[in-house]
Amino acid sequence: MIGNLFTLKQLEALIWVADLGSFRRAAAHLNTTQPNISARISGLETTLGVTLMQRDAGSIRLTEKGQALLAQARQVLREAEGLVTIAERPDLIDNSIRLGVTEVVASTWLRPFLRALAEAYPNLAVELTVDLSRDLDQELAANALDLTLQTAPFSTPARGQLDLATYDYIWVAAPELAAQIGPAPDLAALVRHPVLGHARHTQAHLDLIHYFDGTHAPKARLVPSSSLSAAMNMVLDGMGVAVMPRVMVAGALAEGTLKTLAAPWDPQPLQVAARYHAERTAGHVTRAAELARACAEAFGR
Repeated sequence: MIGNLFTLKQLEALIWVADLGSFRRAAAHLNTTQPNISARISGLETTLGVTLMQRDAGSIRLTEKGQALLAQARQVLREAEGLVTIAERPDLIDNSIRLGVTEVVASTWLRPFLRALAEAYPNLAVELTVDLSRDLDQELAANALDLTLQTAPFSTPARGQLDLATYDYIWVAAPELAAQIGPAPDLAALVRHPVLGHARHTQAHLDLIHYFDGTHAPKARLVPSSSLSAAMNMVLDGMGVAVMPRVMVAGALAEGTLKTLAAPWDPQPLQVAARYHAERTAGHVTRAAELARACAEAFGR
């Protein structure tokens, strides 16, 4: 029987060595040792009578046969996961998912998403990264992440993408500072104070730069931050005004610790999407993206 010739673990090792470019990284991801990964690949090569990889000075390159078998191995593992789905045994998915999210997701609906994911896959471990969208893009391109919940624009192409939410921006300030500025400030009134917001190179920060460069208002003192939570704390302490996604400051607005400023202009809305490499990802990653969309929609109601 063909089932006696090779194992799913051997195919899994082939996939992760190819995707991560290293026996060591594949071993770390699969919670095993580098000799185990080497043995699985060698066993698969011996059984099939082909050379799958060329190992040169620490680099790994798939042979032509290796490339063809890699595509087939992905299909076999997807079909195997399909058996688990048909049997309604998601507890048999004993794996990990490398998840990257931006701060706007981490501070809003990440917790209900992680609860939903744990309910759907009780034995799925989540390796979580919270970072700027630009950095998540790079990690997705390098196969260091399986799924990103990130904000546009996207520099890395990904065949798997689900639009999750659109969040508008608003200007806010602490109540005392908002009272000084007035209910309907012009740009000159706003830029008398530091303008806090997104990190450099983000779309919102670039929008601010382009807008103020094109107006006759006094030069704005832009204070970018890689942490929107830290920026919001500065605003709460009256250290400036801020342009923030409404969804992140909704609680502070409801409590009255921040006030909305009726500014004459806002950056373009924030677009959030789930992104993954559909051509090579496991079924549970696609399912995780669908759960993310459901959680984002539920949070926005």
